Amino acid sequence: MILVVTVLFSLFYLYQINRMTYILCATREIPEEKQSKIFTTVNILITILMLSFFVEVLLAV
Repeated sequence: MILVVTVLFSLFYLYQINRMTYILCATREIPEEKQSKIFTTVNILITILMLSFFVEVLLAV
């Protein structure tokens, strides 16, 4: 049950981070060619963070 909640939280968190990144790019008027790099970097870093959190939860249960 805890793992299901963790996965759902991670999906929600990733969505919110992408939403905030999009708002940042729109506010700062970052060019389209740089936006893809920003989104890729942010998504990779957040995915690593979520995977480490998932492993920590998995080992604790």
